[in-house]
Order: sequence, then structure tokens, then C-alpha cells
Amino acid sequence: MIDLIRERARLCLVGNHDLGVLGQLDLDEFSPDAAAVVRWTRTVLLDENRAFLEGLEPEAKVEHAELFHASPRDPVWEYVISEETALAALEMTVSPLVLVGHSHVALSVALSNGDLSGAVAPEGTEAPLDQARWLLNPGSVGQPRDGDPRAAWLEIDFEDRTARFHRVPYDIERTQSELRERDLPEALAERLGQGA
Repeated sequence: MIDLIRERARLCLVGNHDLGVLGQLDLDEFSPDAAAVVRWTRTVLLDENRAFLEGLEPEAKVEHAELFHASPRDPVWEYVISEETALAALEMTVSPLVLVGHSHVALSVALSNGDLSGAVAPEGTEAPLDQARWLLNPGSVGQPRDGDPRAAWLEIDFEDRTARFHRVPYDIERTQSELRERDLPEALAERLGQGA
């Protein structure tokens, strides 16, 4: 999978699990299930993929956007899931678009004339990027936590000034089987089917 990402993505960020796998975060900071996955990943990570991860940062800036694995305040660990954390993220940045992740929850929040609005972003949600400053979380390809088990992704068209949230079905049962075959925590396999 990392090979495919390296080939196709112009920009990648490192996340807390990646940093755990690299030994840059103490596993005591992870839930027991997450720590088990980190330990397993350490046993199968290829050297070239380790080198790729070691070259990434948890934040970046591009022409129209600032990107954070978690948040501007804490690019590795802070969940942006409340009005307070969303407002703080927008106040700490200057770009018209702020992209965050980490929470595994698709989110669309606008700041316009000092007013904050937005919520969880189900499939089909659109954000008109020319009408406000936006904080968006594309959701998660794996382990979504917003009640929709399908893989989430966000399409951003800077020319059209629009962002669109999408969902894609995938073989959840196969993924659950693969987790079980590797003796990874059952709770992680179970919640894939619930998107929780």
C-alpha cells in the first residue's frame, strides 16, 4: 500500500501510528488495541517503507491550504471534533482551507464573518470554498468513526472552488478476516462493520 501512495501522492503527512511504528512515540500514549497494531506493524514494515515514513512531517502548507495530521495546536494528537477545537484551528492558521485528520470523522466547518457553522459531513456534502474559510476532515479510509463503514475521501477542486465528500464501499469482511488471521484485536475488526 505504501508503494502505491508513494507513486501517486504528491504530499503525505505522518500520523501518530506511523510515529509509533518508527519508535518516535511511546506506546503508553496509545490505547492497548492501537499499541498492538503498532507492535505488529513494526514486525512487517519494509526498510524502504520505513525510510519513506521517516521523511514525512505531521503538517504541511500548500498554495491554498494548511494540512495537519491532527490540528495546528498539536499536529500529532489533538482531535478536532468540537466547536472549540475547530475555531482554535482556524484562528491559528491563515489559509482559506485547513485540512485535518486523526479523528477519523468526516467534518465540514465554515468560518464566515466570525460565525462558525458545520458538522459531520456525510457523503455528498459540498463546501463552496469561495464563501468562507473552511476546516475539513476527509474522514478515514480505514477505521471510520462516524457511523458510516465505507471508506471516506474528499475531492477538492481549487479551480471550481468546491470540496465534495465521497464514500466508497470496500470488502469489509475480507479486511476483518485479515485482521483476525494476524491475531490483531477483535474490537478493531468488529467496529469496521459499524464505522464506529
